[in-house]
Amino acid sequence: MTDMRNNRFYQLPAGYDRPIHIALIALTIFGLIMSTSASMGTDAADYIGLIFTVVKQLVFVAAGYVAMLILSHIFTFKLCRKYLKEIVIFTLIALLACLVFRSVGGAKAWIRIPIGSRELTIQPSEFAKISIMVIMATFLGDIENQHVSFEELVKRPLGFVLLFVFIVVVLQSDLGSGVVMTAIAAVCFLIPKHKALSQWQYRIILMILVALALVILVLGTPIRNVLFNPDSSNYMIRRFTAAFNPFTDKYGSGFQLIKGLISFASGGLTGVGIGASIQKYTNFPAASTDYVLAIIVEETGILGFIAVFAGYMLIIMRLFNYAKKIESERAKMVLIGTAFYLFVHFVFNVGGVTGLIPLTGVPLLLMSSGGSSTMSFMAAIGICQAVISQYRTGKAK
Repeated sequence: MTDMRNNRFYQLPAGYDRPIHIALIALTIFGLIMSTSASMGTDAADYIGLIFTVVKQLVFVAAGYVAMLILSHIFTFKLCRKYLKEIVIFTLIALLACLVFRSVGGAKAWIRIPIGSRELTIQPSEFAKISIMVIMATFLGDIENQHVSFEELVKRPLGFVLLFVFIVVVLQSDLGSGVVMTAIAAVCFLIPKHKALSQWQYRIILMILVALALVILVLGTPIRNVLFNPDSSNYMIRRFTAAFNPFTDKYGSGFQLIKGLISFASGGLTGVGIGASIQKYTNFPAASTDYVLAIIVEETGILGFIAVFAGYMLIIMRLFNYAKKIESERAKMVLIGTAFYLFVHFVFNVGGVTGLIPLTGVPLLLMSSGGSSTMSFMAAIGICQAVISQYRTGKAK
């Protein structure tokens, strides 16, 4: 156990990666500014609501930062193995608790805590993404016994992951989070070099390539008009049809995408200025969450988008750089899993708000208003900083 007397928990441990930390802080501050600006549209006539939104985001950022600091000091894989049962049980209870609360946009993905006339929301599926990384790393990484069978290796981690994904996709109706969770699990599965896993690793790569080819084939042909009827009452199907042509339902499922595209077109190179967005005042309900990137580009232009992209790429590249150097498979799974967590959120959000892919509701990490994704990603970075610190100081555990 970490000796608290020899650690300053108000700062990161010796050997942490400074560029990752600087990029994280810069993105978080910029995200706070932009999510506040975007929230001015929905809360234009409600100053108390705007203050509540800003304070809530600040609290989540502070909580996420504290979680990052604590995890950067205490995280070890030995500790994970010790408390793995508790991690699984807590994740399951949190995911199932969402089913008690009302749905929004067809999904029951949030725990809602009333605060006066307002409410605080927590999305457990964001934290389940970290649980998946930890579970996969604990069960499948650094297995010395080369004679253990494939079934013995995967039955528990695969069972937990499938259960989490089933709850999120089927019971919560949150397809976007379920896809991200599955993708993170798949990437983590491809990292260990145990001989019992190699055959299935090749199969998964092949399945991913086939799935991508089928998506491109189906979405690029008239078959999509049969599969995705624009008159369907299913909100997931309506999101697909809106991505193909938002003007088929410009006052319904395509409304937000049209607003987002107008914001992108209005930004130019340098934008109209922070706080000066016009679209956020035109009944743009998801301006601070799903579509915060549209407001970022409208107000700060292409240069603002490039700045966000550069910050993300710095974090991803640094994590992959350490993953190449560190020999531990468990450490590699956490580092690459976190990098992929950030990457897939970026791809899904950017693709959704530009109409390149159907909107999944996946937030733009550290930018979108919503505390769960911010806290979760900061916690994941805290785990990565612990791994990096242990590697650089020669104290890997």
